Amino acid sequence: MAGHPLHLRWTPDGTAACDCLLIIPERALEEHGYIKALHGSATPNKHEFQALAQTGYYQYQDDELDYCETAGPIEVVRGMEQEALEDGMVLFRDTCGSIKAVVHRSARPKKLLEAAHRFCTRWVRLDI
Repeated sequence: MAGHPLHLRWTPDGTAACDCLLIIPERALEEHGYIKALHGSATPNKHEFQALAQTGYYQYQDDELDYCETAGPIEVVRGMEQEALEDGMVLFRDTCGSIKAVVHRSARPKKLLEAAHRFCTRWVRLDI
């Protein structure tokens, strides 16, 4: 089974092709189950998502995370499926291997990255 390429679009004029990504809405601060993990490959590995969340969190703490802000929705396109995130952030690894993020202006990136890191760590440890 072949995977589907992942693409992000945001305003103003932002776009990115991704290998994998984490959709982290604001409501994930209260309930981590709202975090979504998507991978362009047909065989995703939960350890990749944990590494993405951990690296993004550490890079943000060290002011090394490449991210941009948007006031509009972040659109995630996978094959024929499309989803719009109205708040929160998307953390992703682009096709060149760099970890980046798109954050809504009203979002709290540190808190969202902490939530994603906890979620992915538990997912790996507890095999949920």
